[in-house]
Amino acid sequence: MRTVLDRPRIAARVGGVLFLLVFLASIPIDSASAQAVNQNLLVQQPVGGVSIRPDGLLENATEDALGQLGKTRERLLGDIPADLKGRVPLRKISLRRLDAALAAAIGSGKPLSNDLFFLGGLQQIRYVFVYPEQKDIVLVGPAEGWKVDAAGNIVGKTSGRPVMNLDDLVIALRSAAGSRQAEIACSIDPTDEGRAQLRAYVKTLRQMGDPNAIEQGIERALGRQHVSVSGVPANSHFATVLVAADYRMKRLAMAFDRAPVKGLPSFLEMYKAGTAGMSNMMPRWWLEPKYDGVLRDAQGLAWEFQGASVKCMTEEDFQAAGGSREHMGHASPIAQKWADNMTRHYDELAVAEPVFGQLQSCMELAVAATLIVRENLPQKAGCGLSTLLDGASLKTVELQAPTQVDSRVSMLRKGRNWVISASGGVTIHSAEIIARARTSSDVAPARDKLEPAAESDWYSN
Repeated sequence: MRTVLDRPRIAARVGGVLFLLVFLASIPIDSASAQAVNQNLLVQQPVGGVSIRPDGLLENATEDALGQLGKTRERLLGDIPADLKGRVPLRKISLRRLDAALAAAIGSGKPLSNDLFFLGGLQQIRYVFVYPEQKDIVLVGPAEGWKVDAAGNIVGKTSGRPVMNLDDLVIALRSAAGSRQAEIACSIDPTDEGRAQLRAYVKTLRQMGDPNAIEQGIERALGRQHVSVSGVPANSHFATVLVAADYRMKRLAMAFDRAPVKGLPSFLEMYKAGTAGMSNMMPRWWLEPKYDGVLRDAQGLAWEFQGASVKCMTEEDFQAAGGSREHMGHASPIAQKWADNMTRHYDELAVAEPVFGQLQSCMELAVAATLIVRENLPQKAGCGLSTLLDGASLKTVELQAPTQVDSRVSMLRKGRNWVISASGGVTIHSAEIIARARTSSDVAPARDKLEPAAESDWYSN
């Protein structure tokens, strides 16, 4: 039995009063059933320094463990093919030929090479083209060679932006094919019982008192939080990225971590407390895909994604008398200002804190996969992509899904007032993005210009 490298697993969306950072320890994989994808492929990124206990509870990992992880990945990275080392504005990934290369690797009994697993260093998806004459679907976007950074992340050699990987692509395709309705999202929320206990505890407070004692009282009242993921398997690497990025966003918002880029103060730094006591209006942030535009040709054979990034959204939650939470649909000015600032700095964060780049990669893969499935591109192209879509022959990484986290309080005292951290999440409305595509005559010429050579490998520049 072979062992996969340590797989971090992070729970990240918090309701009411908490933030938590989590990692997964290494998990053994059966080489006979999972050899093609799972072997020494460095797919998992160290996203903050945490671990998951055997009982599913999440807690911090040691710096020594993370340092060793980075050294192990560096040792196992291997050589990069010469034609993949440089940065190129557009690399073409043939899905038909990729599918065939995967089938050949499975048939040979050998693990995949890193160039296959890291999709030729692809970092974003700008175009999706269909070539019925060649029976092919091609993903096109910027790419470069990869390396292990100081924190153990797999990133581009020159840009520092994470590279995409096969495991996330496969999860995106299979999830899109398996359920046309499920929305991809992640969340960590207090239980209804925890919310009710929190409200009861707050009623016992007549004055601020000892902040440390209050923090501990709130943590005890809330108890352990519930982790949920929808639209993709909760034990997948894809899901790990979602919750990890959400966690990081909350850490920045509530001043648990200092922003790695200039000009992004925490929400707590920006907030000015209002009336005395704990308000039951709580800011909520979540991350969604952002595109300047999506274009398509009249035949649906050429698609362009313009200005891809990630947007931070916000609204306020109201904690009702019974402890339940209701979405108000509007945001406080300060919460909105912080969300807008997060959006403005997102491209910088995608490099400085690679999990944000990984999240954008997952979002772009999800949108491309939804396009491929909902527009029946394999049928238009005349290619089945049987290996990519077949869970029996090509297994994806399976991690122990976390089920609960301990509550942790971030509280700011200003005079007789306090501020407590809020909720959020990640949501990927892939179908809505595709539905908003605008027909344009500008996309077809790009498809003709970038047509891959008839006998090229599964990638070409």
